[in-house]
Amino acid sequence: MERVLVMGAGFMGAGIAQVCAQAGYTVSLMDIDPAAIARALETIGWSVEKLSAKGVLNESPQQVLARITPEKDLVSAAQADWVIEAVFEDESLKRDIFRELDQRTRAETILATNTSSIPITRLAASTTRPARVLGLHFFGPVPLMRLVEVVKGEQTSPQVFERGVAFVQSLGKTPLRVQRDVPGFVMNRIFSAAFREAVELVEQGIATPEDIDAGMRLGYGWSVGPFEIADLAGLDTVVRVGQSLRALGEEHLAASSHLIESMVTQGRLGRKTGQGFYRYAPDGRRVS
Repeated sequence: MERVLVMGAGFMGAGIAQVCAQAGYTVSLMDIDPAAIARALETIGWSVEKLSAKGVLNESPQQVLARITPEKDLVSAAQADWVIEAVFEDESLKRDIFRELDQRTRAETILATNTSSIPITRLAASTTRPARVLGLHFFGPVPLMRLVEVVKGEQTSPQVFERGVAFVQSLGKTPLRVQRDVPGFVMNRIFSAAFREAVELVEQGIATPEDIDAGMRLGYGWSVGPFEIADLAGLDTVVRVGQSLRALGEEHLAASSHLIESMVTQGRLGRKTGQGFYRYAPDGRRVS
């Protein structure tokens, strides 16, 4: 079975590691922060127990967890068949990571990024193998969300692109083929435009986050509203994506909001801190 190295043990990296292990892959989960690794393993353990209790898993939680090996460095990079970078949205950091991966992995290893806004071509330029670099943009929470954008960089080979599609399908996910490398890809461009307008309506006192979320659920069939999505993703992530889009010349997609920036300054980042647009219990359940 192929080996997957996931770089970054945050909310997204932990979820990616989990679904890869559930699909039978041997997984290395790497983060330089031991506390992040510990939190990720605890979260994965809780998640697979819940899925097992619901009858979703075909094997025991212990068998899934046994496929995940925590790492604090890139010791397994040379054995990896796939590397999925899932650190926070900082282009300079990601480029440094791809530069190092290019040196440490085998020439045939496919390098993927979970970036939600940065063009794949810009990251691939930090390697000597842009043909083997692509985007795999997962949506969170990864174990529950069925969609993954497979993004073709300007030099991604057709064969690698199709392997990315097949990899996503092997995880039980539905691939969305992004044929052109544009900032924000497809779904984040659509969501960013909608969220920008939603935030403006709140700041102008026209509607509340609760009413807008209810309106999008009941009027347009969204399963969750835009402010619920923002809380789930993390408002710090929303701000970074907006900064990235503006830096890439896509100002029209980014919400320029004193409200969100103030909430981030106050530490109200959403579900992960217990408060964002809504309040959350320690187990992540919404309480208001």
